[in-house]
Amino acid sequence: ILTWILEGTLAHTDSEGHSGLIRPGLIQRMSAGTGIRHTERNASSLTSRDKLRVVQMWIPPDADGRVPSYDELDMRDELASGELVCVASGMPSRSGIHIGNRFAALHVARLPPGQSITVPDAPFGHVFVADGSAMFEDIGELAQGDAVRLTSTGGHRVTASTASEIMIWEMHATFA
Repeated sequence: ILTWILEGTLAHTDSEGHSGLIRPGLIQRMSAGTGIRHTERNASSLTSRDKLRVVQMWIPPDADGRVPSYDELDMRDELASGELVCVASGMPSRSGIHIGNRFAALHVARLPPGQSITVPDAPFGHVFVADGSAMFEDIGELAQGDAVRLTSTGGHRVTASTASEIMIWEMHATFA
């Protein structure tokens, strides 16, 4: 399970003894494996009611029977570049937090208006506009919450219309 915070702070605790605060720019990976109990909640006090916006993704592992595990990685410095940054991957040649699937990678870009990124080449892709809006080459304008699924393609340009956060899954195998 990958957790990516768009706004606010998430408090995490689990039965393996991990606890902490997850903020924007920090990727969290929790592998349930053979079993884990966990809680997640808005870390703001009930009186402040700060907004919390989270994207949580589940990706199947390559093998069953793994022990539960937890990791987090601060990607804020890399994301400040405005480039497409690999924040999670199981592929040996990719950076980011390690996930238990060698066929997938999650990329994120925080783009100012007018800046573009290129979708990685892959048999399968999923582009998600987590925040802002962007022009997707040959498709058109995408707003916050919009997604595009791709097969046997890549190289498309995505250009931020407003300040945007774009998430792209690059996948090299189908899920059984």
